[in-house]
Amino acid sequence: MALETTTTTLNDLLPQIVAEAMFQAQEKSIMRGLVRNFTMPLNSGKSIVVPTYPTVAAAAVAEGTDLSNTAVSTGGATLTVSEVGVMTTVTDLAIRSSASNVIADIGKVFGEGIAKKIDQDLMSNFDNFSTEVGDGTGAISVNSIFQAVANLRANGVPSTDLACVLHPMIAYDLKAAIGASAYAGGDLQTEALRSGYVGTLAGVPIFESSNMSNTGNAGDYKGAVFHRDALGLAMMQDIQIETQRDASLRASELVSTAVYGHGEIFDSYGVEVHFDSSIQ
Repeated sequence: MALETTTTTLNDLLPQIVAEAMFQAQEKSIMRGLVRNFTMPLNSGKSIVVPTYPTVAAAAVAEGTDLSNTAVSTGGATLTVSEVGVMTTVTDLAIRSSASNVIADIGKVFGEGIAKKIDQDLMSNFDNFSTEVGDGTGAISVNSIFQAVANLRANGVPSTDLACVLHPMIAYDLKAAIGASAYAGGDLQTEALRSGYVGTLAGVPIFESSNMSNTGNAGDYKGAVFHRDALGLAMMQDIQIETQRDASLRASELVSTAVYGHGEIFDSYGVEVHFDSSIQ
């Protein structure tokens, strides 16, 4: 008589769960692709120091004149790693009776959970930017984005690799402003009205994420316009999943963890945009 396969063999399915979780984490996390990523090798300590360099100025020199030394003092941004995790218990009966693919579902849930946490942690750094546009009392406008970009350009920030991340409630006011008559007939207005997608404004792609925390006042959110080098994500361990069998419960515990650090690298490379939604 052939032995029945039960979830005691769940370890054999781990590669599928991990693959699905990794895929979901990459797809659902918008911030991970917008910041500078670092890989921390194992046994390298709990923090990484990212060196920062000052801007030096060149000067005109007369022929035959000796150059004077310019002191170059490096700084450093420390990214300290910590663990995040999520756990669920899957019963034998759940796997046997479910009409859906439980394994794929678990991987999807774990991946989305880790991705959301990564985004929340990275977005928490928006409040650390010294430069701020808006004070949280009014609605965002098109000029708000132009002002944020102007601040970055004034600081010599490269015009490439810029991004803007807003809460959907804040982005609503930006779309409404784009749809105003002052922008009538433009491609930006047409796309915003047709698809609800802002696209690129002032050379900056606009992204929306509900993973942004409310400041405590209804409709009050802090987004940012920033360069990739403004923030860093140091990954020591990407999504890892382990199982532990509980025979008396006829179930298996699935534990998913990730180990990473995050923080601000170049303060002048980011501008906080702090506005209040008109519809919340």
